[in-house]
Amino acid sequence: MEDVVGLKGKNILITGGTGFVGSHLVELLLKEKAHIVVPFRSLDPRSYFVTQKLSNKVILAVGELNDFSRMFDIVTKYEIEYIFHLGAQAIVTTAYKNPREAIATNILGTTNILEAARLSGGVKGIIVASSDKAYGKSRRKYIESDPLRGDHPYEVSKSSADLISMAYAKTYSMPIVITRFGNIYGEGDLNFSRIIPGAIKAIETRTTLEIRSDGTFVRDYVYVKDVVRGYLLLLDLIGKTKGEAYNISSEESLSVLELIRTIEKVLKKKVKYSILNSQQNEIPYQSLNFDKVKALGYRSKDTLSKVLPKIFTWYTSIL
Repeated sequence: MEDVVGLKGKNILITGGTGFVGSHLVELLLKEKAHIVVPFRSLDPRSYFVTQKLSNKVILAVGELNDFSRMFDIVTKYEIEYIFHLGAQAIVTTAYKNPREAIATNILGTTNILEAARLSGGVKGIIVASSDKAYGKSRRKYIESDPLRGDHPYEVSKSSADLISMAYAKTYSMPIVITRFGNIYGEGDLNFSRIIPGAIKAIETRTTLEIRSDGTFVRDYVYVKDVVRGYLLLLDLIGKTKGEAYNISSEESLSVLELIRTIEKVLKKKVKYSILNSQQNEIPYQSLNFDKVKALGYRSKDTLSKVLPKIFTWYTSIL
Protein backbone atom coordinates (compact mmCIF):
# COMPACT_ATOMS: atom_id res chain seq x y z
CA MET A 1 0.00 0.00 0.00
CA GLU A 2 1.86 3.05 -1.24
CA ASP A 3 0.08 5.53 1.07
CA VAL A 4 1.64 4.05 4.22
CA VAL A 5 5.24 5.05 3.52
CA GLY A 6 4.69 8.05 5.78
CA LEU A 7 4.95 5.67 8.76
CA LYS A 8 8.62 4.89 8.08
CA GLY A 9 10.61 5.62 11.22
CA LYS A 10 7.51 6.58 13.21
CA ASN A 11 7.04 5.38 16.79
CA ILE A 12 3.91 3.24 16.87
CA LEU A 13 2.23 1.59 19.85
CA ILE A 14 0.18 -1.54 19.13
CA THR A 15 -1.81 -2.83 22.08
CA GLY A 16 -2.74 -6.46 21.53
CA GLY A 17 0.23 -6.62 19.17
CA THR A 18 1.16 -10.16 20.22
CA GLY A 19 -2.38 -11.37 19.46
CA PHE A 20 -4.03 -12.66 16.33
CA VAL A 21 -4.89 -9.44 14.47
CA GLY A 22 -2.17 -7.40 16.14
CA SER A 23 0.61 -9.69 14.92
CA HIS A 24 -0.50 -9.27 11.29
CA LEU A 25 -0.52 -5.50 11.83
CA VAL A 26 2.99 -5.66 13.32
CA GLU A 27 4.14 -7.69 10.31
CA LEU A 28 2.78 -5.15 7.83
CA LEU A 29 4.14 -2.13 9.71
CA LEU A 30 7.60 -3.71 9.95
CA LYS A 31 7.62 -3.79 6.14
CA GLU A 32 7.03 -0.04 6.31
CA LYS A 33 10.08 0.25 8.61
CA ALA A 34 8.10 1.69 11.53
CA HIS A 35 9.44 1.55 15.08
CA ILE A 36 6.95 -0.60 16.97
CA VAL A 37 6.29 -0.92 20.71
CA VAL A 38 4.09 -3.78 21.92
CA PRO A 39 2.88 -4.06 25.54
CA PHE A 40 2.40 -7.68 26.60
CA ARG A 41 1.65 -10.02 29.49
CA SER A 42 2.80 -13.33 28.04
CA LEU A 43 3.81 -14.95 24.74
CA ASP A 44 2.33 -18.12 23.26
CA PRO A 45 5.01 -20.14 21.43
CA ARG A 46 2.38 -21.26 18.87
CA SER A 47 1.23 -17.70 18.11
CA TYR A 48 1.70 -16.02 14.73
CA PHE A 49 3.73 -13.36 16.57
CA VAL A 50 6.26 -15.96 17.71
CA THR A 51 6.20 -18.33 14.71
CA GLN A 52 6.88 -15.39 12.36
CA LYS A 53 9.72 -14.24 14.69
CA LEU A 54 8.17 -10.79 15.07
CA SER A 55 9.31 -10.58 18.70
CA ASN A 56 12.89 -10.02 17.52
CA LYS A 57 11.92 -6.91 15.56
CA VAL A 58 9.85 -4.85 18.01
CA ILE A 59 10.20 -3.38 21.49
CA LEU A 60 8.33 -5.65 23.90
CA ALA A 61 7.22 -3.68 26.95
CA VAL A 62 5.80 -5.60 29.90
CA GLY A 63 2.54 -3.99 30.94
CA GLU A 64 -1.20 -4.37 31.47
CA LEU A 65 -3.87 -2.21 29.89
CA ASN A 66 -5.47 -1.83 33.32
CA ASP A 67 -2.29 -0.20 34.68
CA PHE A 68 -2.63 3.46 33.71
CA SER A 69 0.75 4.60 35.04
CA ARG A 70 2.51 1.90 33.03
CA MET A 71 0.61 2.74 29.83
CA PHE A 72 1.38 6.45 30.30
CA ASP A 73 5.04 5.57 30.93
CA ILE A 74 5.21 3.57 27.68
CA VAL A 75 3.53 6.27 25.59
CA THR A 76 5.83 9.00 26.91
CA LYS A 77 9.07 6.99 27.20
CA TYR A 78 8.95 5.80 23.59
CA GLU A 79 7.58 9.13 22.27
CA ILE A 80 4.64 7.37 20.65
CA GLU A 81 3.22 9.16 17.59
CA TYR A 82 0.52 6.69 16.50
CA ILE A 83 -1.52 4.11 18.40
CA PHE A 84 -3.43 1.06 17.23
CA HIS A 85 -5.52 -0.01 20.22
CA LEU A 86 -6.39 -3.66 19.57
CA GLY A 87 -5.81 -4.96 23.08
CA ALA A 88 -8.98 -6.41 24.62
CA GLN A 89 -10.62 -9.42 26.19
CA ALA A 90 -12.06 -10.58 22.89
CA ILE A 91 -13.85 -13.87 23.56
CA VAL A 92 -17.61 -13.75 24.12
CA THR A 93 -17.81 -16.96 26.17
CA THR A 94 -14.93 -15.85 28.43
CA ALA A 95 -16.67 -12.53 29.06
CA TYR A 96 -19.83 -14.42 30.01
CA LYS A 97 -17.91 -16.43 32.62
CA ASN A 98 -15.71 -13.55 33.83
CA PRO A 99 -17.55 -10.28 33.14
CA ARG A 100 -15.47 -8.22 35.56
CA GLU A 101 -12.26 -8.94 33.64
CA ALA A 102 -13.88 -8.16 30.28
CA ILE A 103 -15.36 -4.89 31.56
CA ALA A 104 -12.13 -3.81 33.25
CA THR A 105 -9.93 -4.63 30.25
CA ASN A 106 -12.18 -3.39 27.48
CA ILE A 107 -13.55 -0.25 29.15
CA LEU A 108 -10.91 0.89 31.64
CA GLY A 109 -8.08 -0.36 29.42
CA THR A 110 -9.35 1.73 26.52
CA THR A 111 -9.75 4.76 28.79
CA ASN A 112 -6.17 4.33 30.03
CA ILE A 113 -4.76 4.30 26.50
CA LEU A 114 -6.76 7.35 25.42
CA GLU A 115 -5.90 9.26 28.59
CA ALA A 116 -2.20 8.43 28.21
CA ALA A 117 -2.37 9.73 24.63
CA ARG A 118 -4.21 12.88 25.71
CA LEU A 119 -1.74 13.72 28.46
CA SER A 120 1.34 12.96 26.36
CA GLY A 121 0.30 15.50 23.75
CA GLY A 122 2.36 13.93 20.96
CA VAL A 123 0.00 11.35 19.49
CA LYS A 124 -1.10 12.20 15.93
CA GLY A 125 -3.50 9.35 15.24
CA ILE A 126 -5.31 6.57 17.12
CA ILE A 127 -7.16 3.61 15.64
CA VAL A 128 -9.50 1.91 18.13
CA ALA A 129 -10.68 -1.63 17.38
CA SER A 130 -14.32 -1.99 18.37
CA SER A 131 -16.63 -4.74 17.11
CA ASP A 132 -19.91 -5.45 15.36
CA LYS A 133 -21.01 -6.75 18.77
CA ALA A 134 -21.17 -3.14 19.98
CA TYR A 135 -24.42 -2.74 18.00
CA GLY A 136 -26.17 -5.39 20.07
CA LYS A 137 -29.14 -7.27 18.59
CA SER A 138 -31.43 -4.52 17.34
CA ARG A 139 -31.33 -5.38 13.61
CA ARG A 140 -29.73 -7.59 10.95
CA LYS A 141 -27.61 -5.16 8.89
CA TYR A 142 -25.81 -2.28 10.58
CA ILE A 143 -24.52 1.10 9.43
CA GLU A 144 -22.19 3.28 11.48
CA SER A 145 -24.94 5.68 12.63
CA ASP A 146 -26.95 2.89 14.26
CA PRO A 147 -27.12 3.11 18.09
CA LEU A 148 -24.79 0.99 20.19
CA ARG A 149 -26.95 -1.34 22.24
CA GLY A 150 -24.84 -4.11 23.74
CA ASP A 151 -26.89 -5.96 26.37
CA HIS A 152 -24.54 -8.65 27.73
CA PRO A 153 -21.06 -8.31 29.31
CA TYR A 154 -18.92 -8.60 26.16
CA GLU A 155 -21.25 -6.55 23.97
CA VAL A 156 -21.65 -3.87 26.65
CA SER A 157 -17.88 -3.64 27.11
CA LYS A 158 -17.44 -3.02 23.36
CA SER A 159 -20.34 -0.53 23.18
CA SER A 160 -18.86 1.34 26.15
CA ALA A 161 -15.28 1.41 24.86
CA ASP A 162 -16.61 2.62 21.52
CA LEU A 163 -18.61 5.44 23.14
CA ILE A 164 -15.69 6.45 25.37
CA SER A 165 -13.42 6.66 22.32
CA MET A 166 -15.92 8.91 20.55
CA ALA A 167 -16.22 11.04 23.69
CA TYR A 168 -12.43 11.60 23.75
CA ALA A 169 -12.48 12.45 20.04
CA LYS A 170 -15.27 14.99 20.44
CA THR A 171 -14.39 16.45 23.84
CA TYR A 172 -10.64 16.79 23.42
CA SER A 173 -10.44 17.02 19.59
CA MET A 174 -8.25 13.94 19.53
CA PRO A 175 -7.50 12.20 16.19
CA ILE A 176 -9.36 8.97 16.99
CA VAL A 177 -10.94 6.59 14.47
CA ILE A 178 -13.22 3.74 15.58
CA THR A 179 -13.38 0.50 13.60
CA ARG A 180 -16.11 -2.13 13.86
CA PHE A 181 -15.66 -5.43 12.07
CA GLY A 182 -17.26 -8.77 11.38
CA ASN A 183 -15.75 -12.15 12.28
CA ILE A 184 -12.05 -12.02 11.50
CA TYR A 185 -10.27 -15.20 10.41
CA GLY A 186 -6.77 -16.14 9.30
CA GLU A 187 -3.42 -17.55 10.30
CA GLY A 188 -2.69 -17.08 13.98
CA ASP A 189 -6.17 -17.32 15.51
CA LEU A 190 -5.58 -19.72 18.40
CA ASN A 191 -9.10 -19.45 19.78
CA PHE A 192 -10.29 -22.90 18.74
CA SER A 193 -13.80 -22.17 19.98
CA ARG A 194 -14.17 -20.06 16.82
CA ILE A 195 -15.55 -21.89 13.83
CA ILE A 196 -12.65 -21.78 11.33
CA PRO A 197 -9.83 -22.71 13.76
CA GLY A 198 -12.16 -25.26 15.36
CA ALA A 199 -13.06 -26.88 12.03
CA ILE A 200 -9.42 -27.12 10.93
CA LYS A 201 -8.43 -28.59 14.29
CA ALA A 202 -11.25 -31.15 13.96
CA ILE A 203 -9.93 -32.14 10.52
CA GLU A 204 -6.33 -32.43 11.67
CA THR A 205 -7.00 -34.25 14.94
CA ARG A 206 -9.88 -36.37 13.58
CA THR A 207 -12.16 -35.11 16.33
CA THR A 208 -15.69 -33.70 16.35
CA LEU A 209 -16.30 -29.97 16.06
CA GLU A 210 -18.87 -28.85 18.63
CA ILE A 211 -21.14 -26.10 17.31
CA ARG A 212 -22.61 -24.02 20.14
CA SER A 213 -25.48 -22.64 18.04
CA ASP A 214 -28.08 -24.46 15.97
CA GLY A 215 -25.91 -23.92 12.88
CA THR A 216 -28.04 -21.17 11.36
CA PHE A 217 -26.34 -18.17 13.00
CA VAL A 218 -25.04 -15.81 10.29
CA ARG A 219 -21.89 -13.66 10.40
CA ASP A 220 -19.67 -11.74 8.01
CA TYR A 221 -16.25 -13.33 7.57
CA VAL A 222 -13.34 -11.01 6.81
CA TYR A 223 -9.71 -12.04 6.30
CA VAL A 224 -7.24 -10.64 8.82
CA LYS A 225 -4.95 -9.02 6.23
CA ASP A 226 -7.95 -7.14 4.80
CA VAL A 227 -8.65 -5.83 8.30
CA VAL A 228 -5.12 -4.51 8.84
CA ARG A 229 -5.11 -2.92 5.37
CA GLY A 230 -8.31 -1.16 6.46
CA TYR A 231 -6.64 0.08 9.65
CA LEU A 232 -3.74 1.56 7.70
CA LEU A 233 -6.03 3.23 5.15
CA LEU A 234 -7.98 4.92 7.94
CA LEU A 235 -4.79 6.09 9.65
CA ASP A 236 -3.36 7.36 6.38
CA LEU A 237 -6.49 9.50 5.90
CA ILE A 238 -6.63 10.60 9.55
CA GLY A 239 -7.37 14.21 8.62
CA LYS A 240 -10.62 13.03 7.04
CA THR A 241 -11.44 10.01 9.21
CA LYS A 242 -10.81 11.34 12.74
CA GLY A 243 -13.87 11.45 14.95
CA GLU A 244 -15.64 8.88 12.79
CA ALA A 245 -16.54 5.18 13.05
CA TYR A 246 -16.11 2.76 10.15
CA ASN A 247 -17.41 -0.76 9.62
CA ILE A 248 -14.82 -3.09 8.08
CA SER A 249 -16.12 -6.30 6.59
CA SER A 250 -16.44 -8.41 3.45
CA GLU A 251 -19.13 -9.58 1.06
CA GLU A 252 -19.09 -13.07 2.60
CA SER A 253 -22.03 -13.48 5.00
CA LEU A 254 -22.54 -17.13 5.88
CA SER A 255 -24.31 -19.30 8.41
CA VAL A 256 -22.18 -21.69 10.45
CA LEU A 257 -23.27 -24.68 8.36
CA GLU A 258 -22.68 -22.79 5.09
CA LEU A 259 -19.19 -21.96 6.32
CA ILE A 260 -18.48 -25.61 7.16
CA ARG A 261 -19.62 -26.64 3.68
CA THR A 262 -17.31 -23.99 2.19
CA ILE A 263 -14.37 -25.29 4.25
CA GLU A 264 -15.09 -28.86 3.10
CA LYS A 265 -15.37 -27.84 -0.54
CA VAL A 266 -12.18 -25.72 -0.59
CA LEU A 267 -9.99 -28.07 1.46
CA LYS A 268 -11.60 -31.25 0.03
CA LYS A 269 -11.79 -32.64 3.56
CA LYS A 270 -14.75 -33.68 5.70
CA VAL A 271 -15.53 -31.79 8.91
CA LYS A 272 -17.18 -33.99 11.53
CA TYR A 273 -19.43 -31.88 13.74
CA SER A 274 -22.21 -32.00 16.32
CA ILE A 275 -24.77 -29.28 17.00
CA LEU A 276 -25.08 -28.49 20.71
CA ASN A 277 -27.52 -25.57 20.42
CA SER A 278 -26.22 -24.38 23.79
CA GLN A 279 -25.20 -20.79 22.95
CA GLN A 280 -25.67 -18.08 25.56
CA ASN A 281 -26.24 -14.42 24.69
CA GLU A 282 -25.17 -14.91 21.06
CA ILE A 283 -26.65 -12.82 18.24
CA PRO A 284 -28.50 -14.94 15.61
CA TYR A 285 -27.82 -12.71 12.58
CA GLN A 286 -25.28 -9.94 12.26
CA SER A 287 -23.88 -8.24 9.19
CA LEU A 288 -22.19 -4.92 8.50
CA ASN A 289 -22.76 -2.40 5.75
CA PHE A 290 -19.27 -1.09 4.95
CA ASP A 291 -20.06 1.36 2.15
CA LYS A 292 -18.58 4.19 4.22
CA VAL A 293 -15.05 2.76 4.22
CA LYS A 294 -15.44 1.59 0.61
CA ALA A 295 -16.01 5.23 -0.32
CA LEU A 296 -12.45 5.87 0.93
CA GLY A 297 -11.07 3.19 -1.40
CA TYR A 298 -11.18 0.13 0.86
CA ARG A 299 -11.79 -3.24 -0.74
CA SER A 300 -11.79 -6.71 0.83
CA LYS A 301 -9.34 -8.42 -1.50
CA ASP A 302 -9.34 -11.93 -0.07
CA THR A 303 -12.07 -14.57 -0.01
CA LEU A 304 -12.44 -17.81 1.91
CA SER A 305 -11.88 -19.90 -1.22
CA LYS A 306 -8.68 -17.98 -1.98
CA VAL A 307 -6.99 -18.03 1.44
CA LEU A 308 -8.31 -21.15 3.23
CA PRO A 309 -5.58 -23.43 1.76
CA LYS A 310 -2.71 -21.30 3.12
CA ILE A 311 -4.54 -20.85 6.45
CA PHE A 312 -4.89 -24.64 6.66
CA THR A 313 -1.14 -25.03 5.99
CA TRP A 314 -0.32 -22.65 8.86
CA TYR A 315 -2.54 -24.55 11.31
CA THR A 316 -1.06 -27.92 10.32
CA SER A 317 2.38 -26.50 11.14
CA ILE A 318 1.39 -25.70 14.74
CA LEU A 319 -1.06 -28.53 15.52
